[in-house]
Amino acid sequence: MSYIQNPVQIITRTIVRPDQQLAIDYPVVIGMANQAIQKKINSTILSLVNKLIKDQINQLINQGYKNPQVTVQGWYEIKTNERGILSLSIGNYTMAIPAAHGLTIIKSLTFDIHTGKVFPLSALFKTGSNYVEVISKNIQQQIKAREIPLLGEFKAIRPDQDYYIADKALVVYFQEYEISPYYVGLPMFPISVFDLQNIIKDDGPLGRMATND
Repeated sequence: MSYIQNPVQIITRTIVRPDQQLAIDYPVVIGMANQAIQKKINSTILSLVNKLIKDQINQLINQGYKNPQVTVQGWYEIKTNERGILSLSIGNYTMAIPAAHGLTIIKSLTFDIHTGKVFPLSALFKTGSNYVEVISKNIQQQIKAREIPLLGEFKAIRPDQDYYIADKALVVYFQEYEISPYYVGLPMFPISVFDLQNIIKDDGPLGRMATND
């Protein structure tokens, strides 16, 4: 089955709030034949952008900053835009005064552009597969080989762990402080789709990347 599909068109829009020192670049899909699906995709993206802003501020408040004075910068990266799959990351960096350093959050969305469906990590794999165990073992090996410092023993990913798709790789990642110290940043672990071929759904996003047509 061929999954050849032209990429969707994407433009950048910006949310600017000078009084809050906030500037957020985010992607907008344009030119789709099905306007309802296009609207659905763009609504999902914008909801995530707004959620990250809110989550960052709430996290600062929980850390003891009351009505924090903050600088917020947002950006995005397109990771995959082919074969009917759009996978992207939304990043948000927030700096509160007088904090010693800022906080970065990155979240990702992977869409089927024919339906507007968003795929959680579990939806990439066959029902009943041991994807958590397979991915966790791969990450454990990478942690050891790359000598990544940890805050504690790494045992397993969450079933809904953050991820994106980049070409023929699944990239699973962790937020700051989730498994490692701040200076490590956000640890990212690429895994070839061919190392997961026995458990991925053939007609799912990873299955489409694994084909050669």
